[in-house]
Amino acid sequence: MSTKSKNPAARQYQNTVNNAQGRIFEDAILCGCAWYMRKGLAVVDKTPEPFRVMEKGRGGIFRGRFTSRAQPDFQGTLKNGRSIVFEAKYTATDRLRREVLTEKQTEALGLHHRLGAVAGVCAGIRDKCFFVPWPDWEHMKERFGRQYVTAEDLDPFRVRFNGAVLFLDYVKKSCGYIQK
Repeated sequence: MSTKSKNPAARQYQNTVNNAQGRIFEDAILCGCAWYMRKGLAVVDKTPEPFRVMEKGRGGIFRGRFTSRAQPDFQGTLKNGRSIVFEAKYTATDRLRREVLTEKQTEALGLHHRLGAVAGVCAGIRDKCFFVPWPDWEHMKERFGRQYVTAEDLDPFRVRFNGAVLFLDYVKKSCGYIQK
């Protein structure tokens, strides 16, 4: 039996930490979205969660439930008119697994990519940020030899971070996936 299953309190704590880190990463992406909008380069928004309020209470408290699986986290339009759709994933560990995307997110990203959108995964691994084009994420096993990636694997897809995740600005210009 693994340590994780033996200690539910430790697992709950780690899940809370992971969720907080994921929210911080998404907030940094939102800062990038605002930066690109101010520069007139893109309008990209966070996709709302499919959620329904079941019961309203006092003081703004409510009970609700998710109504379906989530779509990719961010969608918008680049200055050239091309759409952009991506999922945000962060890990404090040394690897990010392909399976962190749901089946619905995988299907949606693939469909958008086939229709010509810039589609991918905006990934954070520890202190580094990346924008992984959908074909590289989708075919991770063939591209990287396994069903997870490390920061070293994703180095060609590294993007700038200045307090905001600048998901359109590859550090190495040789990637060329996103053209403004």
